[in-house]
Amino acid sequence: MSGDAPDRDPVESLLEVLDLDDTRARTSEDIFTGVSQAMPMGRVYGGQVLAQSLVAASRTLPPERIPHSMHGYFLRPGDASQGITFSVDRIHDGRSFSTRRTQAFQQGVPIFSMISSFQDEDPGFDHQFPMPEAIPAPESLPDFEASLEGVHPTTKRIFTDRPVELRHVQAPIFLSVDDTPRPHQAVWMRTRRPLPDDPAVHRATLAYLSDMTIQEPILRAHRLTWAKPGLKVASLDHAMWWHRFGRVDEWILYVQESPSARGGRGLANGRIYSRDGALLASVAQEIMVRVADDR
Repeated sequence: MSGDAPDRDPVESLLEVLDLDDTRARTSEDIFTGVSQAMPMGRVYGGQVLAQSLVAASRTLPPERIPHSMHGYFLRPGDASQGITFSVDRIHDGRSFSTRRTQAFQQGVPIFSMISSFQDEDPGFDHQFPMPEAIPAPESLPDFEASLEGVHPTTKRIFTDRPVELRHVQAPIFLSVDDTPRPHQAVWMRTRRPLPDDPAVHRATLAYLSDMTIQEPILRAHRLTWAKPGLKVASLDHAMWWHRFGRVDEWILYVQESPSARGGRGLANGRIYSRDGALLASVAQEIMVRVADDR
């Protein structure tokens, strides 16, 4: 399978990559296959393989048993021109919880490995950390894509081919960054058009976008832009906890901070809120980050 043509509707492309094929070849594992989205730099976007791995695991469970956590490792860069095979191992099924291990392969080699846990809806205690106050509405923030007129088409597609639109509360760091180190930021996100009402699609899409911009608090802490010559960034692992359901075709707020960076690695934490302040999910990711010697 090959990636999608660059002129396709990006939301249609997203829904296609989430619609895995079941090969029905279950022995000790369940096997699924999926396509990859075309990417300007040729590498599979990490959020895509996160979401697809979650979909594969979910396909082995009844719909009422929904994901509440996942922990995954990015093992190798994926090739966006190739499809991906997903193998799911049914580790445990209990009365309330199920555990699945999913591995994603290209050319017979694993590129991502994940363990996820699922639970039936259950009553219990309910509290949350509140959404930050005094956050500007997304409609009041500048649209970075509107400033891309005259930019090289390949560079422009990095932003415009995404199925998700962004509004940074602090100025985005694609091309420039302020002089004060700030290891935190907040970003509004939503898909570019409505998604189907299926809650499973929204949960998988939330995983998809959880890998988007989470690296930036680490870069802000060291006044780095994405355009910095010699900058190398790669996601090492990713953890996510789903707390409450929310639609991702409506504006959601991704609040992020970086508590530490050392030894060529940086850690970022994130909280995702609905517009009315419900805490939908928590995220943690560690990245490799290196800058070539300026000499």
